[in-house]
Amino acid sequence: MAHLVTNLVAAARDHPSNPAVRLDEAVLSYSDLLEAASRVAAFLRARGLVPGDRICLVLPNVPAFPVLFYGSLMAGCVVLPLNPLLRAREIEYYLEDSGTSLVFASNQAGEAAAIAALSVGVECLLVGATGPRGDQLADVAANGIAVDVADDDTAVLLYTSWVTGKPRGAQLTHANLSTNAATSATVLKCTSDDVLMGCLPMFHLFGLTGALNAAVSAAACLTLMPRFQPAKALEVIGRDKVTIFEGVPTMYSALLQMQNRDAYDVSTLRTCVTGGSAMPVAVLKSFEEAFGCIVLEGYGLSETSPVAAFNHMDAERKPGSIGTPVAGTELRLVNDGGQLIPAGNDGVGEIEIRGEGVMKGYWEHPEDTDKVLRDGWLRSGDLATRDKDGYYFIVDRKKDLIIRGGYNVYPGEIEDALREHEAVADVAVIGIDHGHLGEEVGAAVILEPGAFTTVAELRNFAKLRLAAYKYPRYVWIVDELPRDATGVVVRREVSPPPQDEPARPG
Repeated sequence: MAHLVTNLVAAARDHPSNPAVRLDEAVLSYSDLLEAASRVAAFLRARGLVPGDRICLVLPNVPAFPVLFYGSLMAGCVVLPLNPLLRAREIEYYLEDSGTSLVFASNQAGEAAAIAALSVGVECLLVGATGPRGDQLADVAANGIAVDVADDDTAVLLYTSWVTGKPRGAQLTHANLSTNAATSATVLKCTSDDVLMGCLPMFHLFGLTGALNAAVSAAACLTLMPRFQPAKALEVIGRDKVTIFEGVPTMYSALLQMQNRDAYDVSTLRTCVTGGSAMPVAVLKSFEEAFGCIVLEGYGLSETSPVAAFNHMDAERKPGSIGTPVAGTELRLVNDGGQLIPAGNDGVGEIEIRGEGVMKGYWEHPEDTDKVLRDGWLRSGDLATRDKDGYYFIVDRKKDLIIRGGYNVYPGEIEDALREHEAVADVAVIGIDHGHLGEEVGAAVILEPGAFTTVAELRNFAKLRLAAYKYPRYVWIVDELPRDATGVVVRREVSPPPQDEPARPG
């Protein structure tokens, strides 16, 4: 039986005194974590919750998250993790769509969560950093026994963006998440001696599977940061002797840019993992050289639990590639007509995924499930090429594709070209409506601190490196770009300034 809690029970049995979760000086051993989770499960049962009920967690990266996460699973409930920075109206949609029965929220997120819960008629309980208060669990006895679940029972409901309309809840099963956690731990060669750094939010699958569930499956220690701060991260790496660091590319760039990074002890770092968006090759190489470790790039989706491909430690690593499929997973490329692009063909196609991590469907939206799942293959929406060795290279998101005058333009390619300019810190490329061409290419650029350039120079820089139909005619300079909770740029939220501002077509 692929019950996620089985890993916690085994870790508490075999390594009871090992630190499981740490937040600065607050440490829970594996026996502590199992005990606390068991009390939460008993608490939920005592309140009349039954297997299959949805429990919402609106929490940052604090020990309360794993306590409530595993406690809810022990009671057979389904966990709905949400970003604690959401507004009340956003939370309200998720609670209503999922039919949530109970909300646990941190004190910081309490007001928005409470307003949302009240509006849909469910209770919201505020909890501290280490879990529910003693008075909330009064007279509740823990028995350490998890409710039986089937492999195909939903464990987590993870809401993810949809092409049109509201987000959809991907139903991830106990089997999906258990196998993906085990695969993640195996790929990282993670053991009970390792210390993983949890900078990635656990309400996001990268942090939930790659950090929390992978750590528990190996009985390793997970040291947490509620909010990523480069100096604090370097301090924690040295203090807790972190061996495995996981982050998105912006985190690596921030660590590299720390002026006094040599003052911190990072000698224990062995392996680093990146995902969420493409890691610039220059950043990857610079980080490995500066920190004396290897950086492995992976790939996955909320709908795949999430890891689907990886640059494996014992195989050739190809910078810029998402690697090859992980164990139990198949990848293939198909063209717009759904026809298979054969191996050895260097054409661009959409990645389709089949395997252990693929969700069983979107919650209460079978019509949307049918749009992305066919014959067991999940349509990723990501465009890629595959080389002769079977390594995949993401070209771009299919929905971010720009079609300019009938030609396909991939934003990622344009962004990579502009990042080569010494004054460019980051960039987001989008399509702008155009009466004649359909779409024109536009680029929002962040400059390096203290750097100066002009939009004309940036446009010409790209023009020299790209085909005539690709280079951005519109360029504008911004102070920041919209990002999601993991720091990844959200292109659909980028918009050009009015055309009377300095963003002129060339």
